[in-house]
Amino acid sequence: MADSDTVCVDFQTDPSRYKHWKLSFDGPVATLAMDVREDGGLRPGYELKLNSYDLGVDVELYDAVQRLRFEHPEVGAVVITSGKERVFCAGANIRMLSQSPHAFKVNFCKFTNETRNAIEDATVGSRQVYLTAVNGPCAGGGYELALATDWIIMADDGNTAVSLPEVPLLAVLPGTGGLTRLVDKRHVRRDRADFFCTTEEGVRGKRAAEWGLVDEVVPRSRLAEVVRARARELAARTDRPATAPGFRLLPLERTIADDAVRYRHVACELDRTRGIAWITVTAPAASPPNGAPGVHAQGSTFWPLALARELDDLVLHLRTNEAEVGVWVFKTAGRADLVEAYDRLLADHRDDWLVREIRLYWKRTLKRLDVTSRSMFALVEPGSCFVGTLLELALAADRSYMLDGTRRGERLPLATVRLTEANFGAYPMPNGLTRIANRHLAEPARVEKLRARLGEDLDARAAAEAGLVTFTPDDIDWDDEVRQALEARAAFSPDALTGMEASLRFGGPETLETKIFGRLSAWQNWVFQRPNAAGPKGALVVYGTGQRSEFDRRRV
Repeated sequence: MADSDTVCVDFQTDPSRYKHWKLSFDGPVATLAMDVREDGGLRPGYELKLNSYDLGVDVELYDAVQRLRFEHPEVGAVVITSGKERVFCAGANIRMLSQSPHAFKVNFCKFTNETRNAIEDATVGSRQVYLTAVNGPCAGGGYELALATDWIIMADDGNTAVSLPEVPLLAVLPGTGGLTRLVDKRHVRRDRADFFCTTEEGVRGKRAAEWGLVDEVVPRSRLAEVVRARARELAARTDRPATAPGFRLLPLERTIADDAVRYRHVACELDRTRGIAWITVTAPAASPPNGAPGVHAQGSTFWPLALARELDDLVLHLRTNEAEVGVWVFKTAGRADLVEAYDRLLADHRDDWLVREIRLYWKRTLKRLDVTSRSMFALVEPGSCFVGTLLELALAADRSYMLDGTRRGERLPLATVRLTEANFGAYPMPNGLTRIANRHLAEPARVEKLRARLGEDLDARAAAEAGLVTFTPDDIDWDDEVRQALEARAAFSPDALTGMEASLRFGGPETLETKIFGRLSAWQNWVFQRPNAAGPKGALVVYGTGQRSEFDRRRV
């Protein structure tokens, strides 16, 4: 399970259990007010003062963002603000960071940024626009949260400022998307950004607006009025159905045992001795419902949505609580024709608001796999159903093995893979490419040739020729080849694999997301461990003690 220094984190929650966020509604506008409970940290040993946050605060935020998308189709704009009178957010809690193991810190930063990506995806994909009302000092991760929204309005009161003070205060850096969003998203001039990121007090008032750090500054007395007007303007632009009923995201059916995690459609067996997680995803048991009304009627039990939620939860659980399980092996089981039928339903009704949300959820879940620092293999065997959406699991893997032929004495169907419309644009990677296009950067014309084979069952030889799998051993070699590959992978340095996989997964164009996660992997893995930050006299350790940090002044 998790490191002895950490708790086992549960990523399931709901508004009735929130400690740190208050969700309210005014017609098409929702407000998420951050009101962090000081004694509500995940672990003892620190207080969440000044609206600072830990992973537990972000778990609630992620849940709220998901529920706003699915449970509130009438909401076209979401205001993020502080529920406290004179502070917006002081950022990630420093005491929490200084006492957390390195792996926990890095996964915390990764999850935090994925949640902010989900906010940006809601604005663009769901037409549910986020804006921020900064009603007090907004520092570090607090400002990074504001940067994830589409519009920032700040009180002009002489006290409220935005800042990214990590470099001068902590000897780390705003690596959870802050630096990248500053210059790539808001296009702040480099010289101004340089000053901004090296001053503790930040920037306030008209200068903040002039430099592009915020969009508007207004007198505190008018902040609520202006925010309400802007939110109404943004909400009016949405195509979300104002009168459609939403539905509850019901709690997942999940069982966690010593060596297994099981859901309705996903099972994970843990081999901690070898550091391997065996993950089996099962196809639906019945045909899809009739059209979009049938999807709405099934709600949380609709197979693609239920499966996305289960897989999302499992990825977060393994990533945070099973740090030593470094190799994930994906398998599938069930009827390929049923998987294809569900893909067809999602494609045919993509303009329905709920179907759109389900496809967007799958996109985000697969992206979470893309940026996860684990080695991922896929095994395509007789009885598998790597079709369309489930084929994306194999395409996301670092390597895939497909059995050529059948096993002696086995009566399962021959191993095949099948392409559907879902493989050609529904689930882009962080670099903006489909996983098929990402595989064929040297032969872009092959993508269109593969599109001509939609719905065709490709056996091992055909799948290899199409570039969809890596190796195709026969029954004689299968067991030994797979075993040796997994043992070899588990024997390598996890640090080397983390860097290698992050570098290999995203060929082609670079985007805001690939920059953020590439830098996150490199910067946070390195800077968080350096003595200047984390040593006995490092800035992260002595912060708030009155002692001066001591730096090794050598540049590397």
